[in-house]
Amino acid sequence: MSAGSEPELRTAAMGQPNITSHAPAATLTVGEVAASSGVAPSAVRFYERYGVIHAARDRGNHRRFDEHAACRIAVAKVAQQVGLTVREIAELFELLPPAPSPVDWEIVGGRLVAEAERRVADLRQRLGELGSGDKLCDLRGEER
Repeated sequence: MSAGSEPELRTAAMGQPNITSHAPAATLTVGEVAASSGVAPSAVRFYERYGVIHAARDRGNHRRFDEHAACRIAVAKVAQQVGLTVREIAELFELLPPAPSPVDWEIVGGRLVAEAERRVADLRQRLGELGSGDKLCDLRGEER
C-alpha cells in the first residue's frame, strides 16, 4: 500500500508513535480475546506471531492482551477480506499508538478503502483483458 498524500497517524519525533497516555493494561487472556473477537484461540496466537497484536507475559508466562486486541483482530479480518496479507496488516498497525483513537482508526480505514479501490481497478482491467478476445496464454499476469 502506498501512503500518498493521506494524513499521517499521530507520530512524535523520529517517527515513533505519539503516546499521549500510558499503554493500556494487558489483562485479557487468549480465550477472552478470542471470544471477544469471534476467532479461535489459535487465531489470536497467529495474529500475535505476525505482529498484528501484542501480548505481555504474566508471572506464569501466560499471554495477556490489552483491551484493543479484539478491535485490532476485527480490523485485520476486514483488511484480509480486502486482500492484504497478515504481514501487510502488521505493517499498517505498526503506525498505530498502543491505544488508538477514533481518528487513528479513521486513517487506517481510509487506507484500507484506498487499497480496496486500487485492487478493484486492477481487477476491472483484468476483466477487460480477459474479454478482449486474446488468447489467455498471451495475457500477461504481471503484478501491478
